[in-house]
Amino acid sequence: MNVEVKWDGDVRFQSTTGSGFNVTIDGEQKAGPRPMELILLGLGGCTSYDVVGILKKTRQDVVDCVAQITSERSDEVPAVFTKIHINFVVTGRDLKEKHVANAVKLSAEKYCSASLMLERGGVEITHSFELVEADS
Repeated sequence: MNVEVKWDGDVRFQSTTGSGFNVTIDGEQKAGPRPMELILLGLGGCTSYDVVGILKKTRQDVVDCVAQITSERSDEVPAVFTKIHINFVVTGRDLKEKHVANAVKLSAEKYCSASLMLERGGVEITHSFELVEADS
């Protein structure tokens, strides 16, 4: 996996992913997300991918999944993440709580590379979930 990040003046950078997508990164949040926000987005995408995939494999009728992520950072430089909480709001038809709990656990403990990397770096990551019944 490769990316390129090119300085674009001030605290703004233009980045290109190996898969061909472009992202503006801006420390002042005028033209794009800040770098640390991108880390949280990556974590959210990684773990959501796992949770939805696991639920589909267990034949759960999932129609939506939202990962709401909150974080705390150190007051000292470097201002690393110290705590991250991920709340999944999973919408579907007749979802089984045990299957959702298992999907969240498997993502956190086995599959999500971003989560495991952050935890090994000392970040405390917690999880919760809510089930929402979809309209028939």
